[in-house]
Amino acid sequence: MPKGIRDKVAILGMGCSKFGERWDAGGEELMVEAYLEAMQDAGIEETQLDAAWFSHHIDEIGVGKGGTPLAVALRLPNISVTRVENFCASGSEAFRGAVYAVAAGAADIALAVGCEKLKDTGYGGLPTGQAGTLTPQWGANMSAPGSFAQLASAYRTKHGVSKEDLKRAIAHVSVKSHQNGTKNPKAHLQKAITEEMCLNAPMIAEPLGLFDCCGVSDGAAAAIVTTPEIAKALGKKDLVTVKAMQLSVSNGLESAHNSWDGSYFHTARIASKKAYEEAGIRDPRNQISMMEVHDCFSITELVTMEDLHISREGEGWKDVLNGFYDADGQVPCQIDGGLKCFGHPIGASGLRMLYEMYLQLQGRAGARQLKNPTFGMTHNLGGAPSMNVCSVAIIGAEGA
Repeated sequence: MPKGIRDKVAILGMGCSKFGERWDAGGEELMVEAYLEAMQDAGIEETQLDAAWFSHHIDEIGVGKGGTPLAVALRLPNISVTRVENFCASGSEAFRGAVYAVAAGAADIALAVGCEKLKDTGYGGLPTGQAGTLTPQWGANMSAPGSFAQLASAYRTKHGVSKEDLKRAIAHVSVKSHQNGTKNPKAHLQKAITEEMCLNAPMIAEPLGLFDCCGVSDGAAAAIVTTPEIAKALGKKDLVTVKAMQLSVSNGLESAHNSWDGSYFHTARIASKKAYEEAGIRDPRNQISMMEVHDCFSITELVTMEDLHISREGEGWKDVLNGFYDADGQVPCQIDGGLKCFGHPIGASGLRMLYEMYLQLQGRAGARQLKNPTFGMTHNLGGAPSMNVCSVAIIGAEGA
C-alpha cells in the first residue's frame, strides 16, 4: 500500500452555512456564506488560492456542469476549478481532490466547496426508480427508505435481533442525534424528541419511521487546505492535519450473487481498514475520539458502527442502547446532529462532517464541545446499500 498522506496536509480554515429550508438564499449565496467563513478562518486573500474543487449532485447551480458556478459565485481569481460528483459522498470527493493536490505539490493552498439547493428542486426525499423496461445493472428500482429498510431486515435476521430491540436501538440513534442538534445553531432541526415519539411516528418503510429518516436541506460547506509548513509560516498554531483519506467504490459484486447478505456495507469495511492503516491507528474503538457518519437513515448509523470496526459484528445495536455513541459516551457520534438533524444537502454533507470534527479538535464547538479529542473520523456514503461509494477520512492534531 502507498505510504499515504498522513500529516502532509493541514486544514487552514473551514466554513459552513446554516442548513435548512433556505428560501432566503440561492445556491450562490450559500456558497459565499461558507466560503467567507472559511477564508476568514484561514486568514488569507483570494489571490493565495491556487486551485478549487466544487461538489454538487442533483440540480445544477448556475450554467453547465463544470466549475464555473463556483468561480463566478466567489469571483475566484481565474484559478482551476474542478467539479466533482460521487452521489452523497460528493463533498468528501471535493475535499479529497484539494488534499491530494496539496500533498502532490500541485497546489500550495487549495479550496473545496460543496453545495446543494434541494428545496428549490421540489425534491421530496422519497424518489422511486423509473428505469422503465431496461433496468441498468448498477441501479435498484426502489426508494431510498425501501432500500435501507431492507438493510434493517437483513441485519436483524443475520444477528438474531428481535424486532422490538432493533426498533429501540434505531430510536435511540434518532433521539441521540436530535438531542445533539439542539446545541447546534446551524442545524436544520434543533428540537429534542423522545423514544416514545420516535416509536409511534408514522411509518415510512418498516421499521423506519418518520424520525428515522434525514430531512431535505439546503446548505454549503467549505475547506481550505495547505501544507503544515505553509500554515505555520502564516502564523497558524495547533494545526489540524489530515491523517487519512480513503475511498472505496463498489464493483457491483454485492448485487451479482448471494455472497453478500445485505446486512452491511462492503465498501465501508474496506475504506475504514485502509484509513486506519494510513493513519497508524490499530485500535479504533479506543483511539478514535469522535465520529460523524452517514446517517441518512438511523439504521445506517447503527450498521456503520460495525463496518467501521468500532463495535463488534452483531453487537452494534447493544453499544447504541448502552450509550457508547452518546455525547457523553466513549465515542460520541453525530455530536452536531448528523445528517438527521444538521441536514443533508448532498454535495455539502462530507465537508460538513469534517467541519464539525475540525471545530472540535480546535476547541471551538461551543455548547457541544467534547473534552480533549485527539482523532476525528468521518464516514460519507453514497448510493444504495447494495452498490455504493464510501469515503472515510481521519483528521487530528499534528503529530498525534
